[in-house]
Amino acid sequence: MAAIADDEPPAVALLAGYRRAGRAWVAADAADHPAACLIWDVVDGAAHIEQVSVHRRASRQGVGRALITHLAHVAAAQEGLAALTLTTFADVPWNAPYHARTGFRPLSEAELTDGLRRIRREEAAHGLDRRPRVCMRREL
Repeated sequence: MAAIADDEPPAVALLAGYRRAGRAWVAADAADHPAACLIWDVVDGAAHIEQVSVHRRASRQGVGRALITHLAHVAAAQEGLAALTLTTFADVPWNAPYHARTGFRPLSEAELTDGLRRIRREEAAHGLDRRPRVCMRREL
């Protein structure tokens, strides 16, 4: 997955838009260095995790999970949303199998909303379909 790891991060202008909307969060370590980040959108009545990234030095410490848990609380309590959704690699251990262990389930083709179909088309156009992808949902 070197090509994906080498992919450029989101543009600063895009990230600034998420920040202004209150939908870009960063978790810091004890030294106040960024350890993980999460950006999200509302897609078809669900909080859609656009991206969650954890720095290698903070991996396997629950930081990404804490950000997702925080999003679940905000989505339900403050936004009135019924679920979290995401798209991810189906066969990468720290992607779909990880999210399945945290309550997400894969969606069948028939369950995909228009917004999730649009996201998948955009991902395919960006070249992310080099490995199998899946849409997942976690009820809140």
